[in-house]
Amino acid sequence: MTTGNAFVLGATGQIGRAAVRALVADGWEVRAASRGTARDEDMPDGVRTVHVDRDSEGALAAALGDGCDVLVDMVAYGQDHARQLTALADRIGSAVVISSGAVYEDADGRSFDTQGEPDGFPRYPVPIPEDQRTVAPGPATYGTRKVALERHLLAVAGTFPVTLLRAGAIHGPHCRTPRELFFVKRALDGRPVRVLAHGGRSRFHPTHVSNLAEMIRLAARQPAARVLNAADPQAPTVAEISAAVDQAMGVRSELVLVEGPAQVGNTPWGVDHPVVYDMSAAERELGYRPVTGYAESLPRTVEWLTAQLRGRDWREAFPAMAKAYDPHLDLFDYAAEDAWLNGPA
Repeated sequence: MTTGNAFVLGATGQIGRAAVRALVADGWEVRAASRGTARDEDMPDGVRTVHVDRDSEGALAAALGDGCDVLVDMVAYGQDHARQLTALADRIGSAVVISSGAVYEDADGRSFDTQGEPDGFPRYPVPIPEDQRTVAPGPATYGTRKVALERHLLAVAGTFPVTLLRAGAIHGPHCRTPRELFFVKRALDGRPVRVLAHGGRSRFHPTHVSNLAEMIRLAARQPAARVLNAADPQAPTVAEISAAVDQAMGVRSELVLVEGPAQVGNTPWGVDHPVVYDMSAAERELGYRPVTGYAESLPRTVEWLTAQLRGRDWREAFPAMAKAYDPHLDLFDYAAEDAWLNGPA
């Protein structure tokens, strides 16, 4: 029995692949739309692929045709994309749109955008509820663009039901900026020590792509205007993540914990204060139950990362990762680690 017609925008990306599989398994007829022309080899049978560049004038409207029961948008940023969706609202029954936990700010106006400033890292409540204040909307940063997107879509909630999912640190196969690479590559390189700043206590709530896809599936079945956090059942510390990756790779390393920020030991999860999302609203409103936990999801992620690295420099395998972190954090400066560990000559 068909659940309905779903149009998935950004279908060949990390989230899109998982969402397409979840929707097909739930009985939806799916059109998988993306900018690329290559078909995902893992795309389920029966999925129609559509080539569309949403930023080309009229392209999304043409691809949408007579419309859909639900549109799932992985790649919406800013007010222009929000206007694009609301202009097509008469052809879209409801929408599920991916937002981000980067929208939040603390009581003193600190957010992810201020973390590079002195005493700039936010001190969020633990956990962060959906009614936590957000940064001001605007075009300047990832977070401000997501808020602009949210505000515009919520302003028309009475006529266009949209579920906005504020995702945490997304992980799993097909990630363009996989944080787990930090530990996987060290294991592959035979590094015996993991130096961790902040005492290894940093907590930056992860979101496995299959858990996010499950929330998309549930929201598609229950249209409403809402904002929900989207994260895993656990928010492990970076020390626990290191141990879980080691276990998945069959290695054992020594942890060296450094209090506070340091010259070495800074990781892609490195935060001064915990970032943990409250998932009670999703459980209550959608009946959401996580598909997987962090540690149990790792073997497949590790396998995929290892395959991507085989015979290639990590910057070639993950150029987006290099671009995102290299200006601020040399992820694999082993010489600096060794010099710090060995101390003055």
